[in-house]
Amino acid sequence: MLIFIFTTVFTACEDKIIDTTEDKIQTSIKVTHINIPYVYNVTNESDITIEGKGFEQTDSITFIPRGGQGGGTIKLGIKTIEDEKVALENSPYFRDGEYEIRIQRGILDQLLGRTFVNRIFNASIPDREGMTVKGTVHSNGQGVANVIVSDGIEFAVTDQNGVYYLPSAKKHGFVFITVPANYEVSVINTIPQFFKRLAGLASATEIKDFELFPVNNENHVVAFMTDMHLANRNNDLTQFQSFIEDVKNVYEEYKGQNKKFYGITLGDQTWDQYWYSNNFKLENYVDQIKSLEFPIYNVIGNHDYNPYVSANDWLGAAEYRKVLGPTYYSINIGRVHYIILDNMQWLNDGGSQGVVGERNYRDFLDQEQLTWLAKDLSYITDKSTPIVIATHVPLFTNPDQNGNFNNAMENTSELLAAVSEFTNVKVATGHTHINYRNSPAGSNVYEQNIAAVSATWWWTGATSAANHISRDGSPGGYAIWEMTGRNQQWYYKSIGFDKDYQFRSYDLNNIHITSATYTPSATDEFKGKVAGYAGEFATANKNNQVLINVWGYQDNWKVTVKENGNTLPVTRVRKKDPLHIISYEMQRLNANAEPTSSFVTVNSAHLFLATASNATSTLEITVEDEFGNKYTETMVRPKAFTYSMR
Repeated sequence: MLIFIFTTVFTACEDKIIDTTEDKIQTSIKVTHINIPYVYNVTNESDITIEGKGFEQTDSITFIPRGGQGGGTIKLGIKTIEDEKVALENSPYFRDGEYEIRIQRGILDQLLGRTFVNRIFNASIPDREGMTVKGTVHSNGQGVANVIVSDGIEFAVTDQNGVYYLPSAKKHGFVFITVPANYEVSVINTIPQFFKRLAGLASATEIKDFELFPVNNENHVVAFMTDMHLANRNNDLTQFQSFIEDVKNVYEEYKGQNKKFYGITLGDQTWDQYWYSNNFKLENYVDQIKSLEFPIYNVIGNHDYNPYVSANDWLGAAEYRKVLGPTYYSINIGRVHYIILDNMQWLNDGGSQGVVGERNYRDFLDQEQLTWLAKDLSYITDKSTPIVIATHVPLFTNPDQNGNFNNAMENTSELLAAVSEFTNVKVATGHTHINYRNSPAGSNVYEQNIAAVSATWWWTGATSAANHISRDGSPGGYAIWEMTGRNQQWYYKSIGFDKDYQFRSYDLNNIHITSATYTPSATDEFKGKVAGYAGEFATANKNNQVLINVWGYQDNWKVTVKENGNTLPVTRVRKKDPLHIISYEMQRLNANAEPTSSFVTVNSAHLFLATASNATSTLEITVEDEFGNKYTETMVRPKAFTYSMR
């Protein structure tokens, strides 16, 4: 119990001491012996009571949410007053979480204390020794059996009445459920409420209930959205609205097909470097997306950690947990089991309060998560169940032109071992701001590394290039995965383009990157850097070659080029995309600024080279994905090389 005692208050005014007990100037509300429970377990029928003396019938009591759980301020009137207790009206608008309690009397407003409000379904569950968290998972007034409950370490399963007991040490401050197939939970500002915050008293038993709502999500769609990097810079918030409108349109399309739609971010919703200097943090990200009408499950990225916290991964992620919930968990949507993981260890050398550190980290999946993952997967007896892992850092590196790649995460092999019993494992990752697809030979695991919503960190959209292009030449965008039962299909959705826009072709005869054309305003110093950044495109190429960038390419796709009905040889190459070079590096050099290494064009292996017989022939280009979808272009040559080219 928290006890707050308010007594007579003295205040200084014009160098005089004014005794407020004489009511010359009343500056405090005279309520005393206040006793507020640490947790209110509230049912729909129960009153909320506060022990104390001095309350008046006209007082109002306000509960103000703290800790980022959402919801608004709730003002309660007084129902009854006894000598040492006041009963308040209940409210249907309470949400679980921490609240500050204040009393208002006329123009006066005063803090009474703080508490947690916990809405409960069944208050009569008996305690069990050693069980520190208990509760009911329920739907339509009935308990739901066989729901997995965890605190990130321990697990429990609900019984036939939907009741669970968990021996939690409350280390993580959460208890959460694996949402069962064909159910959903309530959503606050797009954030699904599959988790409950614990008050934190290690030995006290807490009640945490979860309400489920029946849906049919056997056939569903997931938008994987990564690397938004919102920071209130580079005109990013305005540009971001183009993404919001784009994904809203996609959502409406699938809604019209009666398919349930979900979002999963893949990390870096924000940009830690600007948390404090631009006053833009994770809660501001939520403000930007809250107009979306579908649930969004979130993944933590390396730029979502507190840049003032050094050498402490747990504290570094505290702000993330406060706003978005646990950093690892699982959910079932239809017949697919989704697992969200945090595969970074925050180091941030040199960081301290008021000082942004180096923001460095390890690409590493810690043992606690691996242990939790093994337990989570142990509940799935059918090893052919589709598993989808969503995490920030990729498991594998950007491949070469022969499809060869290495491990990107330090302990990728341990994760692969953890899922080795399952026959269908997909992994969705971000972090790189480029597209590539990998699957180890003979493996059950397939990874999609997905390009960024922010493309090149919102740079190209903020310059005169105005074409929002990623470092590999992919348009800024996100991935759409369509699930029909266990069947999975996907495509990359470019922001502002229809779903059939899956490649771009270049007429290399018309690509010659020179300082005269692309950096006319640069000083001699920066003009001298053009050739280094332009690479092979600094030299004219009149060999009648065409370059095709297929951003969603994987090994079972086909790229065909025909000239006058004849099929031309097509070679997979690992090159840089010329449009990105002029959209970022040349733009920076033209402004007499050195291109930032993290943003420059990268070599990608989803490019293809073909040679035509002459400079003016028309080519028929066809790209066919693994699902038999064909994307085509009639390439009329010469084809211009412009910022706005498709």
